[in-house]
Formats: sequence, C-alpha cells, structure tokens
Amino acid sequence: MTTMGIDPAQLSDEDLLRELRQLHTTRTDTFLHGSDDALARHTSRTNEMESEYLRRYPEREIDPNRLREGARAR
Repeated sequence: MTTMGIDPAQLSDEDLLRELRQLHTTRTDTFLHGSDDALARHTSRTNEMESEYLRRYPEREIDPNRLREGARAR
C-alpha cells in the first residue's frame, strides 16, 4: 500500500480523528463529483485511516443500537 500524505500511524489520536471526520465529510461530494482517480484515492486514504483507527482501538465501544438486534428492537 502506498501512502500519499502523512502515514496514519504517525498521526496523533487527535489528528487521526480529525482526518477521519474530514474524509467522511467529503465522501459524498467526492463520490458524486470527483474523477475516478479522486474517488479511488479518497477510498484508499479512508481505508488507511480507518485501518489505523481500528488498530489503535480494537475494543472500541459498539453502540448496541447499531447492531442487528438493536435495529430490530426499534
């Protein structure tokens, strides 16, 4: 995997979260209006950042309402 920009492993927790929020904010616009290359890069960068987050927080809090059982209860 080739990283463009700062390697996510080098980011502080705060910077990693900020980058993830920014990527998620710009996703729809990139999907709807970006070139194929821009969309591919956005996808790969998002995957890099999300993988790093999951590596750091394997036991992250899971909202029970986001599980199948919780959705059925609603």
